[in-house]
Amino acid sequence: MIEKVTPTEYDIHPLIKNRWSPRSFSEKTISEKEVKTLLEAGRWAPSSNNLQPWRIVWGIKGSDTYNRIYSCLHEFNQGWADNAQVLWACAIKKDMKNGEKENFHALHDLGLFMSNVCIQAHSMDIAVHQMAGIDFEKAHKEFEFPDNYHVATAAAFGYYGGNPDTLDDDLKEEELKKERSRNPQSSFAFNGNFKK
Repeated sequence: MIEKVTPTEYDIHPLIKNRWSPRSFSEKTISEKEVKTLLEAGRWAPSSNNLQPWRIVWGIKGSDTYNRIYSCLHEFNQGWADNAQVLWACAIKKDMKNGEKENFHALHDLGLFMSNVCIQAHSMDIAVHQMAGIDFEKAHKEFEFPDNYHVATAAAFGYYGGNPDTLDDDLKEEELKKERSRNPQSSFAFNGNFKK
């Protein structure tokens, strides 16, 4: 398995520190029970007014649903995601309970849902790679979502330990990088006024 170095400025929980998003996954299968465990972790995420606006379409490799999700991915993501054991299409309900007004927090809440999923997955040695590269209009039609829903992202799941040689050269180089990086806190957190 590829080991990554995460140079944190402060000590953080190992489940957060050691999580990363590979594009190559082990061939070990993921069971329906494991998928439902991940969904259960997401289910308990906080959401604005407890509206829980997330909606997930999921498929295990070899199933019709998996193939339908895969067909909605952008070509770039199709180039590597076919080695994932599970695919999700992740959507939000765009309006409040009675459709009276827009839920401006729905994307934030989907993010909280997926954060729970990612930490739960990592605790199970399952990697998650989230993708913006999904044809949301195609997925919307493919899975018969009503107009007040938006397919926002996709996610690929598989056990860590995949073979990076299955990736093209650019992605393989990215996969094999030893050190992860993030912007420093000073670039996004301000004890006072915003600074560019």
